[in-house]
Amino acid sequence: MRILMISAEGPPLQRTGALVDVMEALPHELRARGHDVSVALPYYREIRENRAFKKKDTRVTVDVQVGDKTYVAKYLEGRSAGGVQLFLVRCDEFFDRPGIYGECGQAYEDNAARFIFFCKAALELARRLTPPLQILHMHDWTAALVPVFVRAHNLPLKTVLTIHHVAEQGSFWGLDFNLTNLPTSFFTLRGVEFFGRLNFLKGGILYADRITTVSEYYRREIQGPSGGCGLDGVLRENAHRLTAILHGADYTRWNPASDRLLPARYDARRLRGKETCREALLKQLKLASAPRGPVFGMATRLVEEKGFEILMPLLDRLLWDDVRLIILGEGDPAYETALAVASRKFRTKFAYMKNYDEKLAHLIEAGMDITLIPSRFEPAGLSAMYSLKYGALPVARATGGIQEIIEDYDPTADSGYGFLCYEYSTEAFWDAIKRAREIFRDQSVWTTLVKRAMARSFSWDAAAQSYEALYKELVGADDQVAA
Repeated sequence: MRILMISAEGPPLQRTGALVDVMEALPHELRARGHDVSVALPYYREIRENRAFKKKDTRVTVDVQVGDKTYVAKYLEGRSAGGVQLFLVRCDEFFDRPGIYGECGQAYEDNAARFIFFCKAALELARRLTPPLQILHMHDWTAALVPVFVRAHNLPLKTVLTIHHVAEQGSFWGLDFNLTNLPTSFFTLRGVEFFGRLNFLKGGILYADRITTVSEYYRREIQGPSGGCGLDGVLRENAHRLTAILHGADYTRWNPASDRLLPARYDARRLRGKETCREALLKQLKLASAPRGPVFGMATRLVEEKGFEILMPLLDRLLWDDVRLIILGEGDPAYETALAVASRKFRTKFAYMKNYDEKLAHLIEAGMDITLIPSRFEPAGLSAMYSLKYGALPVARATGGIQEIIEDYDPTADSGYGFLCYEYSTEAFWDAIKRAREIFRDQSVWTTLVKRAMARSFSWDAAAQSYEALYKELVGADDQVAA
């Protein structure tokens, strides 16, 4: 099958978010199964300045109308490190900026225009590719208007929308609907209008041929008032087109037995290399190596939904204990400032780094003993998959995909390999941390749990098979109609 994936994030961007990893691993796995898969994403400044990434101009340009203005879309082509074909949509007026969605915690004011342009430009690319495409697979709100445009222009393309994070919907004031150039009949209750506003994600849900999300628990959560972020009613009405496909981990990049970015490699049978990585991590960040309490770590976005509102009140309580804490990530300026202050207060115990660094991210995974996942929402739990493979036991709130990935440790039954809390609160998360801290004191038990965690496998093969079946169902339904 010929498939084009459309996403605002993907390789070669350097980000802590899961979407970049998905856009590398899923197309790669589908290509290995014999499908022709490409990815379209904006040509950001970060990509343009990446000298290691080779790209060429296709010399194809298209005029794209956004409201009353016309912009020129240029298309470049390249390949990711894993060989995935990339098409880069260039419009410097929209994408030649320091950030992707905004700067310093503030979204760009013209994000509606930017991603309406991107959706239209990506669709124009899809119409020009040969042989003809069969499937357009969109990811999250930034590409969610593509199915709307496909329906409006009656194009012979099947569409799939994957919801990675329902809280981000692309909600803009109603007048921005004019930028779509769609007939006014689309700005209704049965269209892209949602309480008087333009809602990208709602449009995608209504007009995509199929909708997927990234774990079965998350599929259930987003159909309820607490997890649907306002769109739960729309999702329940369209539940017959909503499928859950648990995503996998890219073990070609994230595997301590073959990770070239580590000072020492290891696996569940030979754990000595993990101790070497732990020492190297503490030394690099100038943290005290003794006494030997657990090393906690996080590589994530600093936003409320990742649980920082319940984690921040715990920092002093945690760091007065015999522990080390390492956090890598950027996001809300208030959290960035608070973490920077705490790192100065506990210089030998806590290190905070804002700017993402690939090598450091891998070293954190390998060097930490415990990973903290206090998230309010964790749709797929991809970070937990990586941490388990590296032998970093998770302390996590049970939400979304976390419940499919982590089994809570039960000493009575001697089962499990993580520490879950079921209430979204500071005290509940602190209780889970204390449980992990107590078990860490018994190194024989801890080593057993580490080996049990590392034995877990979440490859992309199963997810790719599920997507393949979904695509075939759509294309097959089309063939049956034609027959």
